[in-house]
Amino acid sequence: MMPERFRRQLRQEAETWQAEGLIDAELYETLAHRYQFTGLEQAASNRFIAILMGLGAVLLGLGAITFVAANWQVWPRAVRVALLLSTFLWVNSLGFYWWRQPAELSRWHRLGHGLLLLGALLLGANLGLMSQMFHQSGDLFELLLVWGLGVAAMAYSLRLTSLSMFALLLVGLGYAFSWGRSSIWQEWSTTALLIQHMPLVVAAVFVPLAYWCRSRVLLGFSGLMVALSLMTNSQLYWIWHQGWLMAVALVLPPALLWSYSDRIWQRTTDPDWFDPVLRQVALWFLSVLFYLLSFHYWWQYPPPPSDRLATLWAWPPLLDAALLGVVTGLGWAQLRYEILSRRGRTQAINSAVVALLLLVTVTLLVGQGRLGVLTALGFNILLFTLALGLVRDGLTLTQRSTFWGGMVLLVLGIVSRSLEYNTGLIFKSIVLGACGVGIIVAGLWFERRQPPPAALPESSEV
Repeated sequence: MMPERFRRQLRQEAETWQAEGLIDAELYETLAHRYQFTGLEQAASNRFIAILMGLGAVLLGLGAITFVAANWQVWPRAVRVALLLSTFLWVNSLGFYWWRQPAELSRWHRLGHGLLLLGALLLGANLGLMSQMFHQSGDLFELLLVWGLGVAAMAYSLRLTSLSMFALLLVGLGYAFSWGRSSIWQEWSTTALLIQHMPLVVAAVFVPLAYWCRSRVLLGFSGLMVALSLMTNSQLYWIWHQGWLMAVALVLPPALLWSYSDRIWQRTTDPDWFDPVLRQVALWFLSVLFYLLSFHYWWQYPPPPSDRLATLWAWPPLLDAALLGVVTGLGWAQLRYEILSRRGRTQAINSAVVALLLLVTVTLLVGQGRLGVLTALGFNILLFTLALGLVRDGLTLTQRSTFWGGMVLLVLGIVSRSLEYNTGLIFKSIVLGACGVGIIVAGLWFERRQPPPAALPESSEV
């Protein structure tokens, strides 16, 4: 079905064409039947009714909430528990019934979808109020984690991407709020173990869910959360002086994202539909990583040594790094044919180049104690290499996002170096002006290289 806005514009144009004699009544009726002009008014009426129903439902809901809040302390606990559970079950049951309606009844399908999202919100309200009534104290991040996993179970049963994204958001917020509790690494509770092994939790729960929902967006955000949680759990401020641990924490996430494919688990030669998503996330990760590590401050004033990691077993994310390292090794083993052959060499940023960038990164991090400030020079070279490669791929493949991503990274590197070092204002103004002119010229040049839109044949008629 074409978008409603396009159909309205087409109906107006068709009426104009018929009035001007460009088309006859028969062709107009054909267009009206094909694009369902008669259903436009009904769709507008249904949308107006849906707005009224939504407004009425909001007012009814506010009234019910106000009534419940006024009598909440008066009612016995059994009544409150029954009210919470019945509301949760009623909303989800009604939402599931309407959500299962045929696509022709889209208004009921959308209403059911909205009720299912409301049911996910009610799950959190039930968890919070139940724990309050039964005097079960806990931190906010524990509630968010349990709530997120519960919504993920709902997403698995319904195969809904919206619920999946909501569940990932809740788990991510719970993980972020747990940073304020430093004792989480010395605890052995269930929620503490979830936080300590968040990369494995996200990889085990949300990556299969992304395949189940066939959602690239969910897979991209899941991969990003796996990478960030693996890096964050490594506690970089403690392992900064441990070069090889630093290399594992910073190199393993992009290596995993670039190499992961479902071909690891099944024998097939078909291209993975999700491959480009995780590779784009890996490039973004490498871009931010190279940019941050290109500042010489990190390597000029390293933190003093610490005896916190006197033994290897004192590193909390060791299990996560080991298991995800195995998956990364299997992925790169699958990519060995791509690296050794000519496949993918039309792009500047291919598997061979990414492997080289990762190896150089490991070398710089492991040898940071001996290289000193030269480590910053190495990361600047990596930064500009990646930026120029993205610009070249954007020009070759005529992809605006890739081209402008490389241009932004290149300009950031140049401007940051000019502002970081003690240079005069005249030099800084020249650099900023040159970058501005370069962006304008590069943008105009790129747009001129874009292929012109395909024109209709001269013999075609409306």
